[in-house]
Amino acid sequence: MNHPQITALSDHVYFVEAPTSGRFPFCHGFVFKGSETILIDAGLGEDLMREVDELFHIDTLLISHSHPDHIRSWHILSDRKLLIPKETTDAVMDLEALGAQYTGSKETGRHWAKVIGKPFGISPLRQADMRYGDGDIIDIKTARIQAIHAPGHHNDHYCFLDHVSGTLITTDIDFSSFGPWYGNPEGGAKAFMNSIRKVMALPYTRACSSHRPPVEGDASTLFTAFLQAFDRQKMEILACLGTGKTLKDIITLSPFYNNKFIDIKIQNVFEGHMAAENLAILLEEGLVYEDEGVFVPRQ
Repeated sequence: MNHPQITALSDHVYFVEAPTSGRFPFCHGFVFKGSETILIDAGLGEDLMREVDELFHIDTLLISHSHPDHIRSWHILSDRKLLIPKETTDAVMDLEALGAQYTGSKETGRHWAKVIGKPFGISPLRQADMRYGDGDIIDIKTARIQAIHAPGHHNDHYCFLDHVSGTLITTDIDFSSFGPWYGNPEGGAKAFMNSIRKVMALPYTRACSSHRPPVEGDASTLFTAFLQAFDRQKMEILACLGTGKTLKDIITLSPFYNNKFIDIKIQNVFEGHMAAENLAILLEEGLVYEDEGVFVPRQ
């Protein structure tokens, strides 16, 4: 396969590098060739999606979860079989409803659609041809792709293990330096940690995330570092409390985004949810206490 952005991982599995090295609003894609040809995720951008289809003749588009960078250009293959998680809600078929699911309210959902959804060309999905669930296997003879539900990042977030080649697609267990992301109302730090432990224990021979290059062999150091990033995030929240701060104070400080997100209103939603998740853990661990909405470190 002679294409600068396509790499063969085995005789039936291909890695497709997205533009901007897979940074948002793009994500890498994975092609499985067999009795049908499957593309996992639609974050390659329109031009590369068309090139991939021309080279491989995609039969089935498999969406790992309903985040915008994973569904963005699905319309290029809208006439193919569409598979989505059983946990994906019907909000994915309406841009403002999807924004409301991402941000927690209709008002911020409309804002998200205006400032992110439409400008980035996010296309709402149609009704899926099939939904898959945890443990389901898609058998295309050359590959047996098992779906692994991995909530925490998002409720409908899935990873995939091909039992033939040992290729593990970790999707947004992405090993990024930003660290784990769980900023939607559906996100949860504890659930995400449990999902990572579940996925890293699988019998893989290579690990492929949606936003970093594939890793051949043992990726346990990357998984471990990604897990440790939860502690780093928690301690960053603890450090910013000083002698005591409200959640609103923390959001203003922006310990996660450093006020560099493209829209402050959406940033505050994501920042606030991640901060609240960490405050809950700090309270549970006895490292802080709450006094009338003020979170105070214990001495």
